[in-house]
Amino acid sequence: MPAASSAPEQRFSDRVENYVRYRPGYPQEIIPLLQREAGLTPQSVIADIGSGTGISAELFLKAGFSVHAVEPNGDMRAAAERLLAPFPNFHSVNASAQATTLPDHSIDLIVAAQAFHWFNSPETRSEFNRILKPGGHIALIWNERKLDSTPFLRVFEQLLLTFGTDYTAIRHENVNAAALASFFSGPYATHTFANEQRFDFEGLKGRLLSSSYAPAEGQPRHEEMIAELRRIFDAHQVAGQVCFEYDTRVHLGH
Repeated sequence: MPAASSAPEQRFSDRVENYVRYRPGYPQEIIPLLQREAGLTPQSVIADIGSGTGISAELFLKAGFSVHAVEPNGDMRAAAERLLAPFPNFHSVNASAQATTLPDHSIDLIVAAQAFHWFNSPETRSEFNRILKPGGHIALIWNERKLDSTPFLRVFEQLLLTFGTDYTAIRHENVNAAALASFFSGPYATHTFANEQRFDFEGLKGRLLSSSYAPAEGQPRHEEMIAELRRIFDAHQVAGQVCFEYDTRVHLGH
C-alpha cells in the first residue's frame, strides 16, 4: 500500500511501529486544564476520536478516566489495544468520526488529538452533537512542531518540503482559525503548553518515517532523504542528540 494513500484511515498502516515508538506524547498539564475548564470529574466519559495507536488515550487513562477510543485503521487500533490492555477503563471501538457507534448523549468530553484535520466535516460535527451530553465539551489537540526556533528545526523543515510526498497539503496547520470557528458551536479557547522530544539518529529516523508523507523504504527518494537526514543530524547534534520543540495547543469549546 502506498504511504500517500488518498484514504486517511489507511495512510498510517505501514507506519505503526514508528508511530508507537517515536511520536510525542502530550503534556500532563492538559488534565488539570480540562478538569478546570471542562468540568472533568472521575466519573467523566471520554471519546477519543481518531485515537490511532493510543498515545492520547493513555494520558486520560492514566488519570483514571473511562475512554472510548474510536479508530478505523485496524493496524493502529491493534497497536492501541496492545499498549492499553492493562487499563480496565479502555474501550476500543472500530468506527469512524462520522459514525462512532457510541450511544446518544453518552460522552462528557470528545478529544481529537493530532487527527481532526482528517475528518473536519459537517457529518463529523453532527455525530459529535449526537454523542455529547448536554453541555459536553470538545478538545482538539495538536503537537505543533516548531519550524524555525533552532537551526536544526529550520533545516529539518526544509527536508520535509524537499522530500515529503504531499507534506504541504495535509499538514494539520491547514486547520486555521476560520475552520475551528466554523466547527465549534460558539466561542472556543486555545491553551498552549511547551513540549519536546530528544532523539539520537535512529530515533530521528523513526520519527521522520512515522509521517505518512515521508517516502518509505523502497519508495522513490527514500535513500536520498535518509542520507540528507544523516547529514543534518551530524551537523546539528549535541551530545549525540537533536531536539524537537513543540507548542501543544488545546482548542476547547462546545
